[in-house]
Amino acid sequence: MPRVLVDDRLLIEELTVGLGIDDVAYATSTYWYFRACRAAVLVAGGHLSGPFERIGADRQERAIEQLLRLREDIGLPEPRTAVSTMVTVASRHPQLNLLNIEATAAAIDTTDVVWLSAKASEGVLPSVLEAEGVPWQVHHIDTT
Repeated sequence: MPRVLVDDRLLIEELTVGLGIDDVAYATSTYWYFRACRAAVLVAGGHLSGPFERIGADRQERAIEQLLRLREDIGLPEPRTAVSTMVTVASRHPQLNLLNIEATAAAIDTTDVVWLSAKASEGVLPSVLEAEGVPWQVHHIDTT
């Protein structure tokens, strides 16, 4: 079963309506998880919190609860391993912010492929993942 690192937007999608793919082991980074939780709780609109606005109030409350109590089957980086890899990534890619450093380190340490939402794929992360030899792909979300 492939290990897939999902960005914050895809994590939200998996927890609210499901990505529709069951034969993978999901993981995310700590900062992506934080951003997803912040978006869920604050529901201020936009890329990350928009999905919470599209579901009914009863489902919204359950989705937020699920997010704050992340499913056991969704992996998170182990800090003792991640931090040393983050230092290495930061030395090779000094232009990266902390979120992208951690995502890259998590991808190197724990996954087979990174799935990025369309918006995330437009940033700097894809070229860094390629430089690090980490496979990645865009995973499109149906927002209708």
